Amino acid sequence: MAAPPEADHMTRKTRPYLFYDTTSSLCTTCLRVVEAKVLFKDERVYMDKWCPAHGTERVLISDDVDYYRSCREVFVKPPEMPERFNTKMQYGCPYDCGLCPDHMQHSCLSLIEITDHCNLRCPVCFAGSGPERLPHKPLETVVAMLDAVVANEGAPDVVQLSGGEPTLHPDFFSIVEAARQRPIRHLMVNTNGVRIAQDRDFVRQLSSYRTGFEVYLQFDSFEVDALRTLRGADLSKIHERALAHLNEFDVSTTLVVTLKKGLNHREIGRIIDFGLEQPCVRGVTLQPIQDAGRVDGYEHKRDRLTVSEIRRAIGEQSRAFTINDIVPVPCNPDTLAMGYALKTPQGPMPLTRYLATDALLDGASNTITFEHDPALRRKVFELFSTNHSPQGQAQKLGDLLCCIPKIEAPAGLSYRDVFRVLIVQFMDARSLDIRALKKSCIHIAQPNGQLIPFESYNLFYRDDRLQLLRTLQDEINEATRQRRLTLPRFDR
Repeated sequence: MAAPPEADHMTRKTRPYLFYDTTSSLCTTCLRVVEAKVLFKDERVYMDKWCPAHGTERVLISDDVDYYRSCREVFVKPPEMPERFNTKMQYGCPYDCGLCPDHMQHSCLSLIEITDHCNLRCPVCFAGSGPERLPHKPLETVVAMLDAVVANEGAPDVVQLSGGEPTLHPDFFSIVEAARQRPIRHLMVNTNGVRIAQDRDFVRQLSSYRTGFEVYLQFDSFEVDALRTLRGADLSKIHERALAHLNEFDVSTTLVVTLKKGLNHREIGRIIDFGLEQPCVRGVTLQPIQDAGRVDGYEHKRDRLTVSEIRRAIGEQSRAFTINDIVPVPCNPDTLAMGYALKTPQGPMPLTRYLATDALLDGASNTITFEHDPALRRKVFELFSTNHSPQGQAQKLGDLLCCIPKIEAPAGLSYRDVFRVLIVQFMDARSLDIRALKKSCIHIAQPNGQLIPFESYNLFYRDDRLQLLRTLQDEINEATRQRRLTLPRFDR
């Protein structure tokens, strides 16, 4: 029998992409776990999902293949576990959150939602908060959530009081005091800034907690149209007065930007450069919209931003950072990226560019604050005063980054001399990669002791979403029962 012509082999069809990996995701329609594969096509990274009921779906997850591969192949580290797990593995991820033993990362940042009430009704709000939602969580409930975080973490790295608008809680300062009585290294308050702008005495009282305390200030844009689209109001004067008060009392502050493509993503560099000029501002956090909660007017194909797109915008727009200064955060590199700089009289000095990769993978601390570490080493100042190689820098700065980083600095160089840029992408049903969800390190505390990853909480565990979760769990129970009934028995 004659061999087939060589030409037949040379013309064999190939797929128009590179198959990279497999994972699991959710069907965007029914929220059931589905198979997915990761593809490289036209220098972009896509996740192809297939649901037996609703068909196929292709989702862009990165527009930079090299960056995505570095997240998967270079910027990885051994998982760090919590002190305890709170739920058992019964239904599979993401239906067992609490944390279950299958979760691969402890809580770098723990959120305590102390109220659903808010003095704004933002068109974009993952919590769906607003003036119409009146209940505040009782003080004893908030204390139970704080204790849950401490039980899971021992000495939590970062705890953030959130809402709703937490500054409206009638027991706000009692809650802050309760947090300060626990071994929490860094406490944040997530706020829209309205009370901070309108109540100078409130900010004065905040300043008494200056050490290990930070305001996480909503700051989406300088443009009125963008503010109205995202917040439903022109908050420019609120931002101005809030920052004036925070600067006056030297309260450490992070500017938090909710990003919508085509609306305010061209302001990224301007906001970073503005933040560098504010004495109280320690950094900028950039959060692309998560399609969860209230997202009026959001269209994912038009408005969605990926980490790689934001990283590129930083490099193109900011005077202080290049694209290579923004690197994946090793505890969950799919969804987090970060750049750090020192504020100097000559201007900001980005630190990340001086580090070899191994320096990012060796650290043991997840803290972002220096106030608790009096033994800051003078060698780092010498490093940045002379011309050392990246390898030499890496040896000296092995503790610079772990998850949310810590900088070793000379005595006299304090947290006010540090500036960080952090990209935080919260995955939604469309973009969820369960492999990445298992490494989520931003968790929402519950009074019953559970800590639930931010993404799965907004999909299944918040308010009216719980009934959907129970339905899916019941389906899994029934499917498991049916399999047990139909599988053949093999008696020994």
